[in-house]
Amino acid sequence: MGGIPIFSVVAYSGTGKTTLLEKLIPLLKERGLRVAVVKHDAHRFQVDREGKDSWRLTRAGADVTAITSQERAVVMENRPLPLETFLDRIRDVDVILTEGYKHGDWPKILLHRRATGKPLPLAPEECIAVLTDEKLETCTPCYPLDDVETVAELICSRLPLFGQAGEGETKRC
Repeated sequence: MGGIPIFSVVAYSGTGKTTLLEKLIPLLKERGLRVAVVKHDAHRFQVDREGKDSWRLTRAGADVTAITSQERAVVMENRPLPLETFLDRIRDVDVILTEGYKHGDWPKILLHRRATGKPLPLAPEECIAVLTDEKLETCTPCYPLDDVETVAELICSRLPLFGQAGEGETKRC
């Protein structure tokens, strides 16, 4: 893939993946990192709204529909796209965080909350860390569910350009 480090936060729905990422992103940004996030959605999501021009163009059969403005750009692939292909298209960031992708050859951070009543979605040994509210028998490092600072440090410690600044930037990992 494109050489950008990828870390995946893995857990069952309702465990706190989005909450963790919501707290983690600002910590990584404070360290001078540019962050991309790719969220897995098991449902058929709709980015566009019915009646908008882009919706009409997609409905007319466009395979790719893009919307751009001074502040934002969105490219909608109106066809299935393998995750690896999508990840290769991400540019100009220091790290990619994925939410919910348990398959792939990148480091995974496992969340487990006892109250969900669900088993672990992966063996802890397949992950670089586990955030949990119960004691697990594993050699993988385990931390409390709310220990976001440790997750930020763990990610920074695994970045290939750890502590090196890019053009005009000061990365403070």
